[in-house]
Amino acid sequence: MDKNKKQAGKPEINSEIQDNSPEIADELEDVVDNPETEPDEVDTLTEQLEATQAALDKEKKEYLFLMAEFDNYRKRVTKEKAEIIRNGAEKVLAGLLPIVDDFERGLKATKEADSADSVREGMELIYNKLIKFLESNGVKAMDSTGKDFDPDLHEAIATIPAPAEDLKGKVIDTTQTGYTINDKVLRHAKVAVGE
Repeated sequence: MDKNKKQAGKPEINSEIQDNSPEIADELEDVVDNPETEPDEVDTLTEQLEATQAALDKEKKEYLFLMAEFDNYRKRVTKEKAEIIRNGAEKVLAGLLPIVDDFERGLKATKEADSADSVREGMELIYNKLIKFLESNGVKAMDSTGKDFDPDLHEAIATIPAPAEDLKGKVIDTTQTGYTINDKVLRHAKVAVGE
């Protein structure tokens, strides 16, 4: 019997459906090629195949939508992060301006001052104001002298003989104060270590 005559009157399988749902398409092809197949069974499998194709199309659309949404989110976050980095120092710098004003007033006052003590007192007031401002922004000075040497906090610039046995491996002198910001090292303390 001619193959064309054999398939006459039987439903044709859509090639797009066949590509996207191979298992159901293969089963449908087997059922269609089988001469003992009931028409209801072919219809049922065809409906299943079409339902599977519709579900697949829906999933593809949702996936593409989510990908576009995520890409937009990523771009927005990158832009916001760049804006925060660019303007992040603005608050800190604005807080430093009153201290700069105090320095300017202090410099003017030193021209007219007769006593070094009054100049020193003014400098201490400005220094204390600056330290308070730094602390309010999470910056704190490290207390290093007499502590155990810690390479995570300290930078050893010299080793000196320890004046006592219990000072070996400890910080004997701090030549430059170290600072932390929110418990993270901002600047390592430069220290001399006893050996």
